[in-house]
Amino acid sequence: MSTNKISFLLNWQPAPYHIPIYLAQTKGYFKEQNLDMAILEPTNPSDVTELIGSGKVDMGLKAMIHTLAAKARGFPVTSVASLLDEPFTGLLYLQGSGITEDFKSLKGKKIGYVGEFGKIQLDELTKHYGMVPEDYTAIRCGMNVAKYIIDGKVDAGIGIECMQQVQLEEYCKQRGRPATDAKMLRIDKLACLGCCCFCTILYICNDEFLKKNPEKVKRFLKAIKKATDYVLANPEEAWNEYIDFKPELKNDLSFKQFQRCYAYFSSSLYNVHRDWKKVTGYGKRLEILPPDYVANYTNEYLSWAEPEEVSDPLEAQRLMAIHQESCRDCGGFKRLALPA
Repeated sequence: MSTNKISFLLNWQPAPYHIPIYLAQTKGYFKEQNLDMAILEPTNPSDVTELIGSGKVDMGLKAMIHTLAAKARGFPVTSVASLLDEPFTGLLYLQGSGITEDFKSLKGKKIGYVGEFGKIQLDELTKHYGMVPEDYTAIRCGMNVAKYIIDGKVDAGIGIECMQQVQLEEYCKQRGRPATDAKMLRIDKLACLGCCCFCTILYICNDEFLKKNPEKVKRFLKAIKKATDYVLANPEEAWNEYIDFKPELKNDLSFKQFQRCYAYFSSSLYNVHRDWKKVTGYGKRLEILPPDYVANYTNEYLSWAEPEEVSDPLEAQRLMAIHQESCRDCGGFKRLALPA
């Protein structure tokens, strides 16, 4: 038995930022490209790169740091495009928990992390701030960090601003607290990285599948680009179509998360060279990549013009923080215009 279907594995259960993938399916964009897609959901987000790298799945989504580490560990995968560019990622906590903007306030606390590399990041940060890993209790909670904080299972945990932080903000508002009681210590600032690109969400392929099916991958990305363009041009209409297909996302929390994801969507889908250089260096610093590691990404399957990179990435991050605070307070769909 064989199949012409292309298997595509999400990085977790359907989320607001998966909208381009599902709309490319429901609006017939994959079919226009003569593609038959099977979109799959993992039960464990840590399985994604292993399943794709071993050839059990053709394509999928994963963060940049995990994509780099996967190939270094013998799971051959390559990033062919970007979905979410540099979403703010950090240690989330609630005001009044005893945690402050001083990283050392985490001493003696229970800290949640998604998977193995989150623990490695935390341990490296403790050394950077004159602590040792034994100064905190690490608890693996996957993508459920906000729930673990709300339930009191952890004092803080690694999460993304446009997803888990929004969940904490809504929890605060439901209890008469200001949304600003949901706090984040951004890892890019703690680790002096200059960007949050290590958590950029990527479209990745199994290397053998990519080698044998270059035209299929090009057509896949054309369909994704058309869906992304539609989402960015018509966010409310696109959302209504998405929740019609995925009714479990028909709630205020998911809609607010979608609003916060909106500014992070990559309009070009291009892998950003400067980001890959930074994160490859970070991976070597974390000792999850060898000193001679070459980043596993390509833009050769994107058939439209590559945009120029922003001229000042640190200023871009500062402006994005202000932009996202405005979205938190006022809602709506706006994109941040940055000079190339």
